Amino acid sequence: MDRQLWQSYLDIGLQQHLWPDQFYTMAKTNDFDLCKQYVMNYMENNKKQLNHCQFELTKQEEQFQTFCPMIEISFEQMEQRLKELVDRERKYLSKRNNDKLIKFKDDISEKQRLTTISTSALMNNEENEYINRLITIREKQAEIWKEQLMLEIRIYCKFLPLNFDHLEDFIASIDYLPLNNNAKAIEIKNKHYKIIQEAKRQWLNYFLNIYEIKIQEYERPYQNEFIKLESLLSNNNDKTMLTNIKEHINNRINRLKKDIYDKMASFRKIILQNRQRSSSTKNAIGVSPEPYLDLISNPFDKRQWNYLSLGPSYIRVNQSAIRPKCQQETEIKNEHKDVYSKVENHLTDYPHRIPRNNTIFKQYSDHLLDYLNQSYLTPLSYKDQLKSLERAQILGSIRRTIKKMNLIIRVTDKGNNFYIGSAGEFEEKAENFFSDTNAFIELSSNPFNEILNKVIQLLNTLRGKDLIRKWQYEQMMPDLTNSELAHLYFNPKTHKDSIPVRPIENTIHASTTKISKFLDKILRPIFDDKCKDTTIIDGASLITELSKYNKKGLLKPTTLFCTFDIRNLYTMLPQEESLDILMKFLHAHGYRKVKGISIDTIKKLASIILKDNVFAYGKKIYKQTTGGAMGSSLTLTLANIFMSNWQKNIVDEQTKTNEFYGRYIDDIFMTWNRSEEELRKLLDDVNTWHPNIKLDYKIGNSLPLLDVQLTNNNGILSTCVYHKPAAEPYVTPFISDHPRHVFINIIQTSLARAVRYSSTFEAFNYERRYIKLMLLYNGYPSTFIENQFHKYLSDYISTSPFLPLIDDEKKFFQFRQKLLGQPTPRQSQVALSAATADIDNDPDTDETKQPSESTTKIDKTNITNYQEKLFIHYTHEKRFNVFKRDMHHVYEDTFKSTPAMYANLIVGNRNRRQASDELIHKRPIKTFLLNEITQDYGSCSHPHPHPDPDDDDDDDDDDDDDDDDDN
Repeated sequence: MDRQLWQSYLDIGLQQHLWPDQFYTMAKTNDFDLCKQYVMNYMENNKKQLNHCQFELTKQEEQFQTFCPMIEISFEQMEQRLKELVDRERKYLSKRNNDKLIKFKDDISEKQRLTTISTSALMNNEENEYINRLITIREKQAEIWKEQLMLEIRIYCKFLPLNFDHLEDFIASIDYLPLNNNAKAIEIKNKHYKIIQEAKRQWLNYFLNIYEIKIQEYERPYQNEFIKLESLLSNNNDKTMLTNIKEHINNRINRLKKDIYDKMASFRKIILQNRQRSSSTKNAIGVSPEPYLDLISNPFDKRQWNYLSLGPSYIRVNQSAIRPKCQQETEIKNEHKDVYSKVENHLTDYPHRIPRNNTIFKQYSDHLLDYLNQSYLTPLSYKDQLKSLERAQILGSIRRTIKKMNLIIRVTDKGNNFYIGSAGEFEEKAENFFSDTNAFIELSSNPFNEILNKVIQLLNTLRGKDLIRKWQYEQMMPDLTNSELAHLYFNPKTHKDSIPVRPIENTIHASTTKISKFLDKILRPIFDDKCKDTTIIDGASLITELSKYNKKGLLKPTTLFCTFDIRNLYTMLPQEESLDILMKFLHAHGYRKVKGISIDTIKKLASIILKDNVFAYGKKIYKQTTGGAMGSSLTLTLANIFMSNWQKNIVDEQTKTNEFYGRYIDDIFMTWNRSEEELRKLLDDVNTWHPNIKLDYKIGNSLPLLDVQLTNNNGILSTCVYHKPAAEPYVTPFISDHPRHVFINIIQTSLARAVRYSSTFEAFNYERRYIKLMLLYNGYPSTFIENQFHKYLSDYISTSPFLPLIDDEKKFFQFRQKLLGQPTPRQSQVALSAATADIDNDPDTDETKQPSESTTKIDKTNITNYQEKLFIHYTHEKRFNVFKRDMHHVYEDTFKSTPAMYANLIVGNRNRRQASDELIHKRPIKTFLLNEITQDYGSCSHPHPHPDPDDDDDDDDDDDDDDDDDN
């Protein structure tokens, strides 16, 4: 292959009668013929080396056959492995040589272009000076850009310049810590650490800004010089010359950028080596996200701490590859069964209707199984295997440390990172929650059987009296094979003093879960439709509504903003009153039935969800007497409906005075144009409206809500992205075993939010730099970040070859208006939900009819479009990077030349368990969550439905409707 490459060099060189400068340098001559002789000599030496290699191979083959007659692997297998090795190397060399050949051709073209420019009669000293000045400006920009890349590599490698570490010297160290008060000492230590961390992060943002300003300072002189050159050449009516000059300059810059990137690869290796040798780095406070350590000292070694710093969503690479072969074979069997059954069920149904006994299914099954065996059982490279084993060993060592030290690990509430603390002290926080809320009673025995029987009897009774339809009965019936008691766990609120806890109840297999999901599915669209005027969907919808308020001239320099949130809303909901308000809400909006179910029946179903909410925590069992489960689908909808009733008086007051009022679950935002004293009086009065509903409020001209900061800037509404002080700049790390599109989506979502939320160009640029730094902290390479920024902002970015940013304020506002005119994914979801509020609510609907397929699975007017989509899934791992493509090939190879080829195969993926699933234990032992099932279900003419084969059995896959921001 090397001979072929050099033969191509020779052919092109002779054809063009020209060699690239690199070849003249290698030949140590400027003479064309001497350089030609150098190339021919190289090819002759290459031929001799090849002949020698062939001779040695033949010799070794003879020796092998003579001295190694007995081998465990067959000759055919060995030959196959060698062919695979040669094929891989051939592909690699082919790509490398192709790249070299392209570069050779580009160099030749560049020399020809430069010759054309320099020998043109139109070119004189003035034009040449312009070209030289333009190239000089770009070279100066490139030098600044190089410095910026070096800083970014230091951030990426977690080895900041010394001047950043010296920042710690300017912030006073802690000389005193409280004695006999570990909690206070830990709090002071963590706050001190956070202050230094945030100072460094702010400084990095400032440094990036300086680099951008320096590069942009050269952009205007460059454009001015280019316009002058363009004008000079246009006088001679020579557009070809201008095009050649543009291409010449662009090629010079591209070559310069490539050289810088090559240098950065070497610089990165040096930085990593220096970091390992440096002793100061080990003690320096870094800027990358880390766990919240609620302990006096860190019990983890460096490798363990780095692993924990990868965060809750990190997935170990190639997890299944290091499992025993028997486990891999079981996984192959399960994967094969899942994919094959989906394909078979799809193709035997309308419109294909292929008979199940058709031999083509056997062919597909065999082909699929062969591919899965090849994919799973092909060994990893030695390097990748070591990496996977090392990660598994670190994970095991972390588990042992947690157990040995009696620690607890959780995901922080609104912080996106791990929390690590004393299990005993964390248990005290949980006990404080139980005593403070007084919403739970401890039970002496497990009522699982009683609740399960009660649920089944209720459903049987309702079905027997024809109060619910058959399909509704089947959807709400619990699955006897995996029903169990719910269990509770807590996440720490590290953003609050003393670190209180937030309860989350895992109800995924609870007896009432299917009823809860069903009621939520039919009631939430009604709330979304009827209460949309006072509902904040997300930060973008809040900005849109406040902009309308501003355009009406209602925002004045003296206008106050007010936010307040309800304490423990889900826990403090009064149960009976919430049910009565639900009935009142449905009556008020003209509903007597919802999906054919009377509202009295809905109340009975909702009642059993609220009043029979029993869960396990630790080794105890509790019943909730107030509120609903934070984790139950229906609880959020009930809370929203309850709050819509509670807020009526204040909404009416705000409407009368043309003020804004909006609520996102338990977070409320309102405007006020009277005195602050009157507002405080109103809020103090509001705090007495209901004994269970207590609020904490803030008043000012600049306040955050959700993830947006809202400011009344002397009568002008200013908005920007808000980052909670306790939140770490964490996203899924780049080395995580996620599909590529996950990392791309993270960048696009972050940039879209930055554009929507930033009311000023300055705010957007600050957030853009924040996003870039956040990605660097989490191991995203600069080149990947730059490419994705360029793709997302491509229609609006500057012409600078070094910065993928918007430099024209007008273009930014054009882009912002375009995005604000488009609904966010969450807004589209809520709008679609609201649009289905009144579908199939006719009380005279046939009792056997399921809800309109547009609201469940298939819109029958579009049946062909939907059913031609064949969805299959695989479990993603890095080693399966071509799995999607190959699954298409397996399908096409089998079903080519058949009507089944017209099915639109869509290959999705599942992910392996992430770090939070592998490290956090929240679930009591299964035997504690259930007891022996006794069949006392009452009578019903309809049989109990079969277990749902697709029911999720993930222990910690919580279905919680928390009030976290919609990020």
